[in-house]
Amino acid sequence: MPLLRLTTSASVSSSEAALLLSSLSGELARRLGKPESYVMTCVVPTTAMTFAGTTEPACFAELMNIGTFAPSATAALTAFLCERLSEALGVPSGRIYVSFTDAKGHLWGHDGETFG
Repeated sequence: MPLLRLTTSASVSSSEAALLLSSLSGELARRLGKPESYVMTCVVPTTAMTFAGTTEPACFAELMNIGTFAPSATAALTAFLCERLSEALGVPSGRIYVSFTDAKGHLWGHDGETFG
């Protein structure tokens, strides 16, 4: 159900990415109240990006989830993700965008079925 997709221009090794994704998976499961067995995290590293007209390291995080994100939840998740991604990737928090998508269960498929 929850999917966190990170696109970044920061250099990250496969072992660093694996550690980051694993830690984010568990934390997102806890924060979203979902079983970690349904959480997916992925990173698209070293992507050509600009932010504010420069090519300095940047990151775009997309978090999709079945259900509705309350404003307080997105505020807390944004603070958490910006801090964690800044630490792990060396990207200043001010060069990170976070996007949230509420997904409907019938539009999300898994294992030959939908969640609707």
